[in-house]
Amino acid sequence: MLEINKVSVLGAGVLGTQIAFQTAYSGLPVVVYDVSDEALAKSEAHMTELAQLYKQDGVVGADDGRTDAAFTRLSFTTDLAGAASEADLVIEAVPELLDVKRRLYTDLAKAAPGHTIFATNSSTLLPSDLKEFTGRPDRFLAIHYANLIWKRNLVEIMGTADTDPAVVAAAVSFAETTGMIPIEIKKEQAGYILNSLGVPFLFAAGKLWASGVADPKTIDRAWKIGSLAPQGPFEALDIIGLTTTYNIASNSEDPGVREFAAALKEQYIDEGKLGTMTGEGFYKY
Repeated sequence: MLEINKVSVLGAGVLGTQIAFQTAYSGLPVVVYDVSDEALAKSEAHMTELAQLYKQDGVVGADDGRTDAAFTRLSFTTDLAGAASEADLVIEAVPELLDVKRRLYTDLAKAAPGHTIFATNSSTLLPSDLKEFTGRPDRFLAIHYANLIWKRNLVEIMGTADTDPAVVAAAVSFAETTGMIPIEIKKEQAGYILNSLGVPFLFAAGKLWASGVADPKTIDRAWKIGSLAPQGPFEALDIIGLTTTYNIASNSEDPGVREFAAALKEQYIDEGKLGTMTGEGFYKY
């Protein structure tokens, strides 16, 4: 079986930060890459908060020094070639913009060793939309994490028709090694299983708000009372991150979803209210 001993994570946003910390917490060295030092500094600061959340939520080993040890396995860089130079696995977690991802993979293909496996954490794009830009379609697949990965430890693994089965097996093994529960997707599906079910629900809530039917707190309250769910859609969107939500919604073919995206940008993103990571989104934290 292919072995994954060194990991790089490209993109120091909400999920990239979580993926990097969980991987380091599980014992593997991780290089975190982003285009700006500011983004990396925010990521490192957020990891300090994650360490406390691991302890608060009773993650196994969190009170036994494993969170402190995780930081010794983490490094941060704005140098893509340096980030990729020794990686067995590169996990891409950059914004949900096709052109951005394609440019990144074009550069990454030149920088990474031939043996390196590439994985996209894209929530909605098909890996086939990206595979030709990787320079190694047989060593490329999607590995999608759910947000709050130390609690929602689901990993959806989805290859293309070109992905080597040994690469899929290595991804499954990596997921298990890092405390995740791997779910193999048998054919390409935009949104995998989780987001194929969840995104339409969240966008339905967004359209209700943007069209003036009800405010976010009222919509959340109605959903939680009526469905016995512990969390409302706008609480979930704050956790996902409003920038990620905007990037997906603004590319929708549904005019109502695009109206939601426009309102989201004007009333929240332009005001610096991006969700839990900034301390305020639809709610204050």
